Amino acid sequence: MSEKSMERQVAEELAGLYERPFGGKDRGRYRVSMKHLRALTRRRRVPEDMVRAIGEELYELGYVLIDLESFFVVLSQRTFVSYRRVSDRCLGETAPLVGHA
Repeated sequence: MSEKSMERQVAEELAGLYERPFGGKDRGRYRVSMKHLRALTRRRRVPEDMVRAIGEELYELGYVLIDLESFFVVLSQRTFVSYRRVSDRCLGETAPLVGHA
């Protein structure tokens, strides 16, 4: 049996934070700084491919990692289920993008 990858370990820690009370809420979405991501990975620099792998592992656990450049956001995939969907009709009603025919 192989040892868990660093990315999987970090993803599990991030998923666990979603369910833990902090910041005045019992559970839910949160943001995490690059400083804290470096601490979780025990690295001075977290390469893009590692961030992507952590995001993929989080996705497998039912969460989404969003990179907002100065920090990351962790959300449950369930958050997006009730979002309204774009239909073919509403896309046909939109104005063309500037510079496109």
